[in-house]
Amino acid sequence: MSDIVIKVEDLSKAYQIGQIGTGTISRDLERFWTTKVMGNPDPFLKIGEANDRSVKGESDIVWSLRDVNFEINQGDAIGIIGKNGAGKSTLLKLLSRVTSPTTGEIRIKGRIASLLEVGTGFHPELSGRENIFLNGAILGMRKSEISRKLDEIIDFSGVERYVDTPVKRYSSGMYVRLAFAVAAHLESEILIVDEVLAVGDAEFQKKCLGKMGDISKGEGRTVLFVSHNMAAVQNLCNRGLLIENGSMVHQGDINGTITRYLQGNSFLDDLSQVRGRKGNGKIKFQSVNVYGNQLQESVISGQQLHIDLKLLNLENITSDRIRLDVRVEDDFGQRLSWVSSSLVDIDDAIVPQQIRIFYPRNNFNNGIYFATLFLTVDGEVADWIDNAFQIIVESGDFFNNGRLVPNRQSKILMDFNMTFSS
Repeated sequence: MSDIVIKVEDLSKAYQIGQIGTGTISRDLERFWTTKVMGNPDPFLKIGEANDRSVKGESDIVWSLRDVNFEINQGDAIGIIGKNGAGKSTLLKLLSRVTSPTTGEIRIKGRIASLLEVGTGFHPELSGRENIFLNGAILGMRKSEISRKLDEIIDFSGVERYVDTPVKRYSSGMYVRLAFAVAAHLESEILIVDEVLAVGDAEFQKKCLGKMGDISKGEGRTVLFVSHNMAAVQNLCNRGLLIENGSMVHQGDINGTITRYLQGNSFLDDLSQVRGRKGNGKIKFQSVNVYGNQLQESVISGQQLHIDLKLLNLENITSDRIRLDVRVEDDFGQRLSWVSSSLVDIDDAIVPQQIRIFYPRNNFNNGIYFATLFLTVDGEVADWIDNAFQIIVESGDFFNNGRLVPNRQSKILMDFNMTFSS
């Protein structure tokens, strides 16, 4: 158990909405004595509600986190994922000791460097160089340690030209560059990074992800990373924690965690009640059925793939006025496939109520894919549903040699020939 650097047991954090306090000075003093001096639970803490921002609540107490438990080993790169407001940043603030838990216990072995918000620990009137020393001291670095790493920090940040300029004149991206450079070069055992890297440009994000990878894999230090960029999380992290409405709903390897997160959206065969669709509604998608070689059979790589769509066509609009597109994307939003009725010859005299899309040989590797439906009538959008349904593909013997291709190697499988000659 000596390799465990973070252990969290029954961690909860409650916030009070609106007016803060018990209502009287005597009760406030009693709360202080009970919780801060005696270390006992808050006697005035009311029964709160889950942290679901989409639902109107009845209580003025909200549990931003509730009964969270996990362990993190040294050298792990942990991706913490979830929707906005799920409690990810609250968890990082608790781990960084920015705020204290309402209940539960956090045990941490080692020094923590954290980057939670743009410009945290920076003084706007001080120059970049002075803020490196100030921020380093806040993070626990000695002056001699900062001086030894100063040139390396400035070089990594890429703001050498402005390092003696007050940071109040920096852009938010320059703030992040300098702050991350300081945090990443602190010789801490644990590095905590929130979504702030999204402020930086693509080149700097890639540089930061590479540095965090070196910290975790090369130096054996622990990284906790919060991001909505699933590709970055998958590339950097080996384990994941999924938080929903303040509760830990899944933890495990990063691929499984991302899949569980993406499956959190409801995907139903019945499309008639889908909200958030666009279009004038002259024709609407009513239902979808996805299957392999036969009805009720799984979709397998290298075998047939069927997509049956049922339409609601009350105006009896004929096929010559209709265009139907199906776009298939991976779990990171990268488009992998597009098929359209505009690419094939269709009988103009048909009043379509059902449409079948047939792939004679499914080129998708094993995994979960997301399909968007797009339908126009006379060039105007009639129905448009983003992420309308899933295509769940199982591994198959695509190359007829008994060898399966890992999803990480390729999401699309292609027939090919290879020859060697002298």
